[in-house]
Amino acid sequence: MALGKFLIKRLLQGVFVVWGVITVMFGLRAVSPGDPANLIVGEAADPNIREQVREQYGLNEPIYVQYIDYLQGMVVGDLGYSFQSGREVEAMIIERVPATLELAIAATIIAIVIAVPLGVISASHRNEPSDYGATLFSLLGISTPNFWLGLMLILLFAVQIGLFPVGRRPVGFGEATMTLVTTGYVTDMLTWLRHITLPAITLGTYFTALITRLTRSGMIDEIGKPYVTATQAKGLPAVLVRYKHVLRNTMIPIITVLGLQLGTLIGGAVITETVFNWPGLGDYLIQALNARDWPLMQGIIVFIGISFVLINIAVDALYASLDPRVTDE
Repeated sequence: MALGKFLIKRLLQGVFVVWGVITVMFGLRAVSPGDPANLIVGEAADPNIREQVREQYGLNEPIYVQYIDYLQGMVVGDLGYSFQSGREVEAMIIERVPATLELAIAATIIAIVIAVPLGVISASHRNEPSDYGATLFSLLGISTPNFWLGLMLILLFAVQIGLFPVGRRPVGFGEATMTLVTTGYVTDMLTWLRHITLPAITLGTYFTALITRLTRSGMIDEIGKPYVTATQAKGLPAVLVRYKHVLRNTMIPIITVLGLQLGTLIGGAVITETVFNWPGLGDYLIQALNARDWPLMQGIIVFIGISFVLINIAVDALYASLDPRVTDE
């Protein structure tokens, strides 16, 4: 199967996945108790005003008509209006996306910088103290709940030591970068780094442990292959063999997991953003849940679903370019 047909197949599968997410979210809204109009104007409002609101938002239409209208709006990028603020949902999501992406990418970078060397060291020194230490670290990282780790980091590094702040960040990465480029001042960038460090560590801990274990197992499989013995017999330094040949052949599954986990980090940042008061989509989602703001909830979940599908397609394309055999599956 050609690469183009392979990607078209994945894209069609992604469309069905997104449609399923939209349908499930709309179904949950339909079976949820309570009248959405009461959430907008309050239960004590005049019945005529409540009826006007129901008509304005299309809540007086049959449920299948509301579903079709919502699907049509999704096609053109219209996610409706927030019950709580009255603003366009797509505008509210767009203004929070950068903060969530910053956190997810920072967590990914931390995971790669720590996990890959740790996995290589663990595989190169099997059954030695460094291997046991890396295995223990992986086990702790996978087993530790993010919300507990975040609270512990806040208590230790923010409250006790005072090294990092705990309040909402005053400046974003884009603003800090623009200030650095135009004025040469690094104050905003340092402020951003201090605010994102603890949330990124919290979100990336599980990811770090996963990549460490994946790197270790892949390296162990590659080290036992004949080409490694041949390169060592030629007298190449062990470090060169380890990092240039063995690690390179281990990177394909790691790249796949990196892409998939980036989508997971975007959707899984809800708890971390809540703990650290990070102004991203996760924080917005919790606010929408508390206020039962269905349009905003639906918009955020659908956006996360679309992001996950697009990242999966991009990973499939990269994987297919690295290993053309997958297009024949």
